[in-house]
Amino acid sequence: MTVATRPIPPVQPVRAPRPWSGPGFTEFVAIVALMMAVTAISIDNLLPAFPAIEARFSVPDPNRLQLLVYVYMIGFGLAQIVYGPVSDTFGRRPVLLASLAVYVVGCALAMVAPSFGWLLAARIVQGMGAAGGRVLSVAIVRDRFSGREMASVMSLTMMVFLIVPMIAPAIGGMMLALGSWVYVFVSMLVLAFWLALWFSIRMPETLHPEYRRPLSLAATWDAVRMTLRTRVAVGYATALGLLTGCIMGYVGSAQQVFDTGLYHLGPLFPLAFGLVAGAMGTATLINARIVRRLGMRMLSQLGVAAFTVVGLCQVGVGLAFHGHPPLGLYLSLLALNQFLISFAMPNFNALALEPLGAIAGTASSFLGFYTTILGAFCGYLIGQSFDGTVLPVAIGYAGLGGLALLAVAWTERGRLLRGGAST
Repeated sequence: MTVATRPIPPVQPVRAPRPWSGPGFTEFVAIVALMMAVTAISIDNLLPAFPAIEARFSVPDPNRLQLLVYVYMIGFGLAQIVYGPVSDTFGRRPVLLASLAVYVVGCALAMVAPSFGWLLAARIVQGMGAAGGRVLSVAIVRDRFSGREMASVMSLTMMVFLIVPMIAPAIGGMMLALGSWVYVFVSMLVLAFWLALWFSIRMPETLHPEYRRPLSLAATWDAVRMTLRTRVAVGYATALGLLTGCIMGYVGSAQQVFDTGLYHLGPLFPLAFGLVAGAMGTATLINARIVRRLGMRMLSQLGVAAFTVVGLCQVGVGLAFHGHPPLGLYLSLLALNQFLISFAMPNFNALALEPLGAIAGTASSFLGFYTTILGAFCGYLIGQSFDGTVLPVAIGYAGLGGLALLAVAWTERGRLLRGGAST
């Protein structure tokens, strides 16, 4: 690496001076959503395979199967710190394709795993590959859009992205029906090849030539310091990480809650999981439609406040029914909370990146690393607390939601529920 010789460009939202030669708006959103969907499908379609994997490798504790989710997220989080700076130098296209190659290697290693430890290592490699899509999808959107327009695009992208959890467990179940949990990883390979082909044919380079940065530790550290000095970025990223912990705690526990440990839904598990995910997708579509009118701050702050209140209701219901409320009641509260969280998470992400347009790649990389590791750690604590009741997830939702609200209050210096000219 060399020492940076150019100063960091001024931080301001920009629009590309060159005419856009890439896909239209709808196709652009679809490609970016598919980049993010690699992450979701790599987690959710493996959930139905947990019992088969437990039997294959004689895993002694069912809670250990949750590590297949959390080690994936560790690899996913750690690798994000690399993709942003590299893409700020070489561009988004080559880095995305390289990350997909890493992801394919992880899939192949998982398919031939001789032990549970090997499978966990393969999941780390998978997560490292999937991280490219997470970082670069946000950076590509930020390359082209800013303000409420960016929030609208991110919401539409998240809506498509959140459809994946509705169908991913069903896809995993179909793969299992073919005879082996290994076929679940075959479906992941197909998705990766499809994305690589579509992206390489249709998506041009989006990084502005004037914003290419030298690949150096000094330049990267300067960008990280700029991010850390930006109160809005740190505060909203912290809130996003805490809410990500809620999602990860739920996902890690979902198979035990709905299938083997509590409600024993068996083949109906994908249906219950899909209903909850459907609430998130619906809210994200609504968010995309109204965020231009209400603004990101107002909408996200209302969302996280209501989410925390419903989380407290989950705790109350869980205690009232000794940790095992009726399935319909529990699903209703859980779906409502997933609905509300979807008004916060996409907007928190956009708000964190809004002032960092000139260093979008590195900023997205560092903030993605931070929010993912924070979310994985909080989710691990929730998941490993599973005790055969709904209370760990409920307490996690209420507690992390409250902490996220405090992080937002710190970010805004106590001035909540106030919109801005562009946010």
